[in-house]
Amino acid sequence: MSRGEVTRLIQAAGGSDRVAAEQLFTLVYDELKRLAEQRMRGERAGNTLQATALVHETYLRLVGDAEVHWQGRRHFFAAAAEAMRRILIDRARRKRRVRHGGELQRVDLEAVDPAASVEDDRLLALDAALTRLAQAHPSKAELIQLHHFGGLSIEEAAQVLGVSRAAAYRKWEYARAWLLRELEGARPGET
Repeated sequence: MSRGEVTRLIQAAGGSDRVAAEQLFTLVYDELKRLAEQRMRGERAGNTLQATALVHETYLRLVGDAEVHWQGRRHFFAAAAEAMRRILIDRARRKRRVRHGGELQRVDLEAVDPAASVEDDRLLALDAALTRLAQAHPSKAELIQLHHFGGLSIEEAAQVLGVSRAAAYRKWEYARAWLLRELEGARPGET
């Protein structure tokens, strides 16, 4: 996939060109799926959301009915990471609602995982902390989002953000320490 071709299709798809949007999906599908698979590796066993479904839902959010004008490759992949984050956060919140079972958990007799609801709580706490980080340090939050939710390596995120590898690692270390401090103060279920 050539960077120029992807950039051209991103701009055309952002201008409501449905043919370009379909061609863009074909070109970036493998990359988005790789990112989703990396992100889904951190999910608990028995998770019902698969990487393919995450990619498709992400893509629908990116090229849905709303007209979006991406400002290039960086903006597109940042939007994809944000969409993946929103999907995962919305899913965690939905699972906590009473009408969706609330605190009840599906029990697989062969593999009981008592930490399942704790993982959802941690994801929601991370989302709240990341939102606070974005208010104080937007570029550091964007790096975390690209890496954690978008599945990009630090080097790939540096390329997307247009910063050096060293600068990306400095931002990563700072943001990671900042988030750890925030999360240590959060209690399960607190957002």
